Amino acid sequence: MEEARRLFREAGGHGALVAKIERAEAVEAIGEILAVSEAVMVARGDLGVEIGDAAVPPVQKRIIAMAHRYNRLTITATQMMESMIHQPIPTRAEVSDVANAVLDGTDAVMLSAETASGHYPVEAVAAMARTCLEVEREMPCSTGVALPEPQLDRVDETIAAAAILATQRAPIAAIAAFTESGSTALWLSRAHSRVPIYALTPQVHTRRRVTLFRGVHPVNFPQSRHDDPTQVMRAAEDELRRRGVVRDGDLILITIGEPIGAPGGTNTLKLVRVGDTATRT
Repeated sequence: MEEARRLFREAGGHGALVAKIERAEAVEAIGEILAVSEAVMVARGDLGVEIGDAAVPPVQKRIIAMAHRYNRLTITATQMMESMIHQPIPTRAEVSDVANAVLDGTDAVMLSAETASGHYPVEAVAAMARTCLEVEREMPCSTGVALPEPQLDRVDETIAAAAILATQRAPIAAIAAFTESGSTALWLSRAHSRVPIYALTPQVHTRRRVTLFRGVHPVNFPQSRHDDPTQVMRAAEDELRRRGVVRDGDLILITIGEPIGAPGGTNTLKLVRVGDTATRT
């Protein structure tokens, strides 16, 4: 991974790297791999050949749990709805497989042959989507602050922890996270609070990145370091209202950094009641 990143950067690349775990040696070194990766993919097909099919489910759970501790994205992939290459509906076992990945806490589930060469690609995506949505509606919310370290050394990480705690103590309708790099949105997504997170950023690459974060919705939100933070937060409230996410009387959490637009600069958490004129002064 370190060599791949070096070559990638030398070639002018700026994207994140995903470690595809498909070898027994990779499972044994998963901690070291997670330390130098932005995301990890559990490639169950090849992994099953390497370690045996019966060993894959517990390894999948262990990798996802470890990735959460390292604050890394997780993708569960391969043979999730294999029968839909040739059939228009999935088997009950396949639905359960996708559901269990969601319950494990994966950020994303991935189709392969089902959409690359299968006869029912649209139906396969639809089946996977409705399974994920149904499970997320029923799964329990987090009861603790799901951040990687008990000791938080960064200000932006501490703000994210405070926001997560607030969602567990107050009826928050939505979170508006101003972000340049996407880091605050990622930390917020670690807790399964069912509160939708809107990552407001002018950066195209950040909006693309956060689409993988569980429960996070990217919003194109132009901003400048010279903007008045109060006006920017008011515009965020109006944007969520325009999208039909919130209405008058709802509580929203806003995380923002001052000065605006500085990467890693999230240092403010504000609780706002939509439509309350007192919060607009």
